[in-house]
Amino acid sequence: MRKGMFAALDAYRRATQWWAERWGPSPDDEAEAEVVSGRAWEEFCDALKAAGASLSFPGTPRTVLDRAEGIRYLSRLTRAGLEAFVEHADPAAPVLHRVVHETVKMGSDNPDNYYLTARLDGRLEYRITGRRNTVHYLGFGTQHGHYGKNGGLPPTGYLEGSQLRMDAEGRFEITLSAREPPQQEDGKEGGNWLPMTEQTGTLIVRQTFLDREREVPAQLEIMCTSEEAVARHLTPRDLVEGLRNTSSLVAGASLLFAKWARDFQEHSNLLPRFDQETSNRAGGDPNIAYYHSHWALPPEHALVIETEPPPCEHWNFQLNNYWMESLDYRHHRIHVNKHTAVRQPDGSVRIVVAHRDPGLPNWIETVGHESGTMCFRWVRAEHHPTPRTRVVTMAELQALRETTSAPTSEVR
Repeated sequence: MRKGMFAALDAYRRATQWWAERWGPSPDDEAEAEVVSGRAWEEFCDALKAAGASLSFPGTPRTVLDRAEGIRYLSRLTRAGLEAFVEHADPAAPVLHRVVHETVKMGSDNPDNYYLTARLDGRLEYRITGRRNTVHYLGFGTQHGHYGKNGGLPPTGYLEGSQLRMDAEGRFEITLSAREPPQQEDGKEGGNWLPMTEQTGTLIVRQTFLDREREVPAQLEIMCTSEEAVARHLTPRDLVEGLRNTSSLVAGASLLFAKWARDFQEHSNLLPRFDQETSNRAGGDPNIAYYHSHWALPPEHALVIETEPPPCEHWNFQLNNYWMESLDYRHHRIHVNKHTAVRQPDGSVRIVVAHRDPGLPNWIETVGHESGTMCFRWVRAEHHPTPRTRVVTMAELQALRETTSAPTSEVR
């Protein structure tokens, strides 16, 4: 239904644009008129107001905390959209910047990740130069379209840090292009290719920490190498499109993830695997198996999650609010990963989500929430076990203390 609705809307917009270009004012003329009259700002504000409908989408919670976080969520999406589509929207002068971070969150953002993104144009060519440093996982992905457009973000290319050709000091170069460049000789810094298509519009860089306190993220810079590309000054059309893309992001992302959260309630307190194709279309990493769900815990109850981690690059579990924002990992223990987890004697891991400290390892705080969403992920795992879950009372957790081993960190 949603896909068909967006397809019809896109067809209508294309037809309207064709008619206007053939018989009416040009898009540039219309943008100038919207800016001069102030209509561009008025429409932007009206669109943001309409995006608030996601706060009342079926299934959304009605608590004051959830409502307050929902409004803050819309303000955060607005901030992210303005940064991406107004400040850094020129694909001829790309800028690697953080759209999702400690205070802008969306789509079950990973607390172990350091996300970077840049605007691209698949008809141009680019070069990334960098130094690998010590961050555990590094991946580069190009994607169809961008966050301000409908239709998802299907991948158009992917390159992992383990595939990079580097010099002795960890320096490297990556060519981004729709056509594969000539191979370079062994020993040179080049030779790394990140594919694009002509429809590519976004670069996403994922850096994943095992130990955020000790690991150093990669140092990266991007530049456009196409001779015909020239950085342009702000035009009325750029501004109008940037504001529209921003409001589309706010409305589209909030509605999409509100729908996901509603659907997750069908298997609340369970962790079934999320459809990989749906994840890829929404911009998820194709090398990650996701287990998205909803959780709800009455007072004096806890959610126990048990699993046997397979050999993998990384894994983690995180707790989110209803809007699929990770809870505040700067000040609370809301996630656990391959490095920080305490294992059982048999190598398995037990995670406890509870409103207060149960005195057990791997405690995940609810941070004042009664319900929300959650995510478990395996990164490049040899197999994908489904985590087992059960809801217990705090009194029943007493028995688990007797079977819990002394703290033992997960083997890297």
